[in-house]
Amino acid sequence: MKTRLIVNPRSGGAARTLGPAQTFAAAEGAEMRLTARAGHAGELAHEALAEGCGLVVAVGGDGTINEVAAALIGTGAVLGVVPGGSGNGLGRALGLGLSAGRALQTLKHGRTRCIDTGIADGHPFFNLAGLGFEAEIAARFNRSSRRGLAGYFRVAAASLDLLRASRFAVTTETQRRELEALTLTVANGQQFGGHALIAPRARLDDGRLDLTTVPPPTAWNALPLVLALFRGTLAARRGVTMTTGGRFVVERPSPGLLHVDGEVHSAGTRIVFEVRPASLLVMAPAG
Repeated sequence: MKTRLIVNPRSGGAARTLGPAQTFAAAEGAEMRLTARAGHAGELAHEALAEGCGLVVAVGGDGTINEVAAALIGTGAVLGVVPGGSGNGLGRALGLGLSAGRALQTLKHGRTRCIDTGIADGHPFFNLAGLGFEAEIAARFNRSSRRGLAGYFRVAAASLDLLRASRFAVTTETQRRELEALTLTVANGQQFGGHALIAPRARLDDGRLDLTTVPPPTAWNALPLVLALFRGTLAARRGVTMTTGGRFVVERPSPGLLHVDGEVHSAGTRIVFEVRPASLLVMAPAG
């Protein structure tokens, strides 16, 4: 199968992925392209498809993976993932961990898996999309020169001004509910990355999305919420809501930011989230 590697040399984990990717490409006769700007990974993915590549490998963070994957939806071409970002939520959901060597071996010895695509306000996502605090943090992190998970937490720790409630109205297939939340996540995968499990019940291939809202922090609930996030027990915390479905309509009082796999877009007051089941082929570990 003709293979093309698309590598983001500026991702948080580039130091541990670039060398192994070059070695793999040379050994397997695959071509490699480096991204030069935002949106370039998607352009390179379309170029790979036009040149007959059946396996297109994204080497980078969730944003790079998002761009490549979006180009492959419904094409029959297979996405390969070598996690090299700050959180690596999709790579973890696929069982790839953080080892570039293991991910590259998966390209040779793994299995093809069909997963769902989420659509948020017209933008595809494969791990998470969200509004409120997480979108604002993503915007600040993307402007920061510090990469990696540690850089993300530094940005979050310096953003106490964003710890405020937002009002949302959420309409599912069966009901409408108004609530206040710090952040609202719609998930295809389970975690932000770093084992921060915002949607522990989510599955990449169940034909559904999982919506989670987290209440604003107080002196009493902040630490328990953080601990529950990393323990996968958020559902038990007071004020947290979780629901699953194929389509959500979220309304808010004013336009704002929306993130899809960490990439930030402007969005209006009404955002539609929906699932496109079994729409993307991905290489996953054989086990």
